[in-house]
Amino acid sequence: MIKLLPLLSLLLLVSPIFAQQEENKIFFSDALSLHLPKYESNAENAYSRRDYKEATRLFDSLVEYGLNGSYMNNFQFNQLNSKEVSLYDFKKPTYLITYASWCVTTEGEIPAINELANKYSDEIDFVILFWDDQKTTKKMAKSYNKNITVLYVNELNNRDAHVVSKLKHSLGLPTTFLLDKDKMVLDVRRGVTHALNKSFEESFDLNYTSMYDGIANHLLGNKKYSTNQETVATN
Repeated sequence: MIKLLPLLSLLLLVSPIFAQQEENKIFFSDALSLHLPKYESNAENAYSRRDYKEATRLFDSLVEYGLNGSYMNNFQFNQLNSKEVSLYDFKKPTYLITYASWCVTTEGEIPAINELANKYSDEIDFVILFWDDQKTTKKMAKSYNKNITVLYVNELNNRDAHVVSKLKHSLGLPTTFLLDKDKMVLDVRRGVTHALNKSFEESFDLNYTSMYDGIANHLLGNKKYSTNQETVATN
């Protein structure tokens, strides 16, 4: 019994620390609610002036100061067999891309993500999330290799409304979320765009380089963010 006392004392000391850490977590949905309204107002103004450079700066500021460091909620998705899966079921750092069937991908985009998944699937969970029904998603999934998990959320299903509002309508499509193994947001990125006259090789290189940059600097790196509620620099 005497030998157990130091262990019990340690547990009593550590438990409040873990509880405090959990209490201090800011979830992605809360971070969006806090920072999104001001961003949307200023971004709409920038787009109306066709000031795309300013619109990009506003988005980057939202991500850097408002979303990075928050923890993604444990959203529920559907697998291709209709069974549910939770985001927290993925135990590795996660490369999550949100799409819809109407999104027009650049020529080298899917080959690039397939190539990266082949190389890094042992260390990273690659997840493609479609905002579509099961039939459409199954068709789209054929373009991706076995190292990529393809999921879907059906917008017509009322139980998915929370997921749709937070992940889709807030930031648009396509959007990439880089999450550590604890599902903390390390970065949020929009898809690569380029002129239509690019060759396949050029398109592949542009997409591969952009995707690899996020993977190397965040999911395979040691970059850390502190959770805070600093005001987003949106003006």
